Amino acid sequence: MSRLRALWQASVNATKRAIVWNSEDLIPPSEKYIFNFNSKDELKRWHLYSDSEYGGLSSASLEITDGGAGGDTSSTGLFSGNLSLDMYEGSTWKIRRSGFCGMRSKKFNGFIDLDAYDTIAMKLKGDGRCYISTIYTENWVNSPGQQEDNSWQAFVYLPQDRWQIMKIPLDSYLPTWRGNVIEAKMEMNPARVVGMSLSVNAEGGVPGAKTGPGDFRLEVDWIKALRTL
Repeated sequence: MSRLRALWQASVNATKRAIVWNSEDLIPPSEKYIFNFNSKDELKRWHLYSDSEYGGLSSASLEITDGGAGGDTSSTGLFSGNLSLDMYEGSTWKIRRSGFCGMRSKKFNGFIDLDAYDTIAMKLKGDGRCYISTIYTENWVNSPGQQEDNSWQAFVYLPQDRWQIMKIPLDSYLPTWRGNVIEAKMEMNPARVVGMSLSVNAEGGVPGAKTGPGDFRLEVDWIKALRTL
């Protein structure tokens, strides 16, 4: 009898574990950290790019620094550098515009599934410039066999020297191709996110934002996915 009771109890415990697992799977937490710039290990997940790869003179760096007052932790990420509209003399590259820098996450190991969420939230402190938030998803919009990921972009305007939590609904991100908005009606597949980036251009953006060549500075505390609906 005791053996039967032990088997019965083991079956009950297994059923309870399955119920708990299924409930968490069906109702995920209301927020999910994607990036948290609280240690130097976070730097390994990112790489920098700029117009210098195409003969431009812009430069950028990414480091972990003391977050000071306003950050959730003692450390935050600092994306900074200089935007230049000039080109190297004798450059053979023929690019339409210079004056851009960005920090892009390295590809995730597989995908991040954000299908249960509707908003991207970022705790940032800017410099009055307009930045661009980009989500990269598995290529299913563009031509089959094309190597580039699909990109979805939204402007992030940050008043100078003030921590803010920016919330961008996923359906506010527009499909783009090499920086140009795709006019056709398309829908992001948030279940197949392969990476993200933050970038800045010397020109363009939203009215009232600082523009032109010169220094830029963006502090990043964290990036999360939220379920608000």
